[in-house]
Amino acid sequence: MTDKSMTPEDVVGRLRSGMTLGIGGWGSRRKPMALVRALLRSGITDLTVVSYGGPDVGLLAAAGRIRRLVAPFATLDSIPLEPHFRAARESGAFTLTELDEAMFMWGLHAAANRLPFLPVRAGLGSDVMRVNPELRTVTSPYADGEELVAVPALRMDAALVHLNRADRIGNAQYLGPDPYFDDLFCEAADAAYVSCEQLVESAELLKAGPPQSLLVSRHCVTGVVECPNGAHFTSCVPDYDRDEAFQKLYASTPWAEFAARFLSGASEQDYQRAVRAWHEEQS
Repeated sequence: MTDKSMTPEDVVGRLRSGMTLGIGGWGSRRKPMALVRALLRSGITDLTVVSYGGPDVGLLAAAGRIRRLVAPFATLDSIPLEPHFRAARESGAFTLTELDEAMFMWGLHAAANRLPFLPVRAGLGSDVMRVNPELRTVTSPYADGEELVAVPALRMDAALVHLNRADRIGNAQYLGPDPYFDDLFCEAADAAYVSCEQLVESAELLKAGPPQSLLVSRHCVTGVVECPNGAHFTSCVPDYDRDEAFQKLYASTPWAEFAARFLSGASEQDYQRAVRAWHEEQS
């Protein structure tokens, strides 16, 4: 079978400005941050980003890489509103399509199943319909005649996700408490790139967790990247928790200052060294 192992730079080399990019994880949990940082080191811009938003959105928004964001929220979890997202949004740096969480999920389901839309009740009677005037409703063709929201498919050119373990042919496993819809992101995209804490032999995936933990199948994965600590500073349970101290620093530091110290290096290794140096200063 094909060895799909790549580097972060290999992944970014396959992306282009103007793409619609899905980013897995949820808030400040198991985000593919090493791949996002690699994206920041490139010249790629003008992106439509589809995400249960966290610092992935904050970093890309602060760096001016987003043209349009499709998201139900942008949060750091322990810090309710992502501050760099907020600053970019308040300055009108990008357009926002804000969907209810359930609408967002069904948009992923529609795209994964190659449907143009799926009918849902979520959003009815709420301001979601007012702030998204492009949304349409449909009437059930059956006897009930119920009016439903037609949530459009969230189709993506590429998706980035981070899981705990993967093999070189593209099967990937989560070992934490929640899949965070990463499988839907991969299935809804034309190409999917999985970063992981550790690349292992295929047989090891079956030993590490139950069959249902094998969330992502090789049939929808284009490339796999081994990135230890690659979700930092978000959590990647059980491998590590969120780096709360560093997240507070990120949230309270002016963007230019933060980027100069932690994001100006040539590689992910430079970022990790800068983070270790900062922690040593605090001890």
